[in-house]
Amino acid sequence: MAYIELNNDLPGIRGLMAYRPDTAYALNDIAEVLLRDDNNSLSRGERELIATYVSYLNDCFFCQNVHGAVAGHYLNCNIAQIDAVKHDFNQTDLSDKMKALLTIAGSVQKGGKQVSTEQIELARETGATDTEIHDTVLIAAAFCMFNRYVDGLGTWAPQDRQFYVDRAPQRAIDGYQTSVYK
Repeated sequence: MAYIELNNDLPGIRGLMAYRPDTAYALNDIAEVLLRDDNNSLSRGERELIATYVSYLNDCFFCQNVHGAVAGHYLNCNIAQIDAVKHDFNQTDLSDKMKALLTIAGSVQKGGKQVSTEQIELARETGATDTEIHDTVLIAAAFCMFNRYVDGLGTWAPQDRQFYVDRAPQRAIDGYQTSVYK
């Protein structure tokens, strides 16, 4: 049960958004642009993977599973493959560019000043554009906020990870701007 009375039984951020729809609109707009906008050279799956990884580092069960399932849907991979990325992405078959971007995202999760010139240079050497680096940092920063919002108010999360996998295809269709109502 959440630390405050939400007057709904929705899990994670969905319950918080239903509680305060006026703030939900702005948060959903941010998620929609960062994760789904088609004017981005990173795929939706890659952006969801960045959100998943940061949520994992922040130990936010709800967010890492929601976004991990959506990433898996877009990238055509299963929970075990997403878990492998979360636990040690350097041992996976991700591109060198994605590994460099996930390294940057992990540094942002610790604190913005943890990102180094060397990390940025490596990302560029592996083919990352300035926009991709920018968006990686912004996704990581935004998910630190989302994760703290979800866990800071003690929301509940379904523990059966299949719940998230089953919902991922519909979330991929609906996006985030409508998630308050779904």
